[in-house]
Amino acid sequence: MVRSALASRGTGLTRGPHPASLSIPAVTVLLGSLTAMVPIVSLHGWWPDAGLLLLLAWRLHRADAWAAWLAAPLGLMHDLLTGSPVGLWMALWPMFMLALDVADRRTLWRDYWIEWLLAAVCLSLAEIAQWQVAVWDGAQVRFALIAPAILIAIFCFPLAALLVARIDHWRLGR
Repeated sequence: MVRSALASRGTGLTRGPHPASLSIPAVTVLLGSLTAMVPIVSLHGWWPDAGLLLLLAWRLHRADAWAAWLAAPLGLMHDLLTGSPVGLWMALWPMFMLALDVADRRTLWRDYWIEWLLAAVCLSLAEIAQWQVAVWDGAQVRFALIAPAILIAIFCFPLAALLVARIDHWRLGR
């Protein structure tokens, strides 16, 4: 089914995918990472990580969009764009992709609630890892202060999943 979806473009019912359909998932994740550069003033910094949200949404929506190794260069770009310690997201994003690969192989069926649960676990682990790295760097941040950030990220996942579904619908020319 995937190969037929990526066939050449035609007219009418035989119209195929967009010519740049293979790079659109990675470009959207990088654009999501660029949202960290938007000048938003916040006292607590509870904005969700849009790059990670889009990465998880793409992976859960369409597992064949890219290989798991591509998460490492995307994570490196995210580290460089967001000012995170280099290697933090470069290590976490491939781990999340591999964990989702294992979850795909272990589950017989998957619905939207299971995808949301998997995304919630990944988003929670990402926020906790980011908090732990900040503590190791000497930040005086209590763990309770990241709870709103975790909840906001979890509740933003359906919006990211909807955005990815719309982009994928356009990308495949359906």
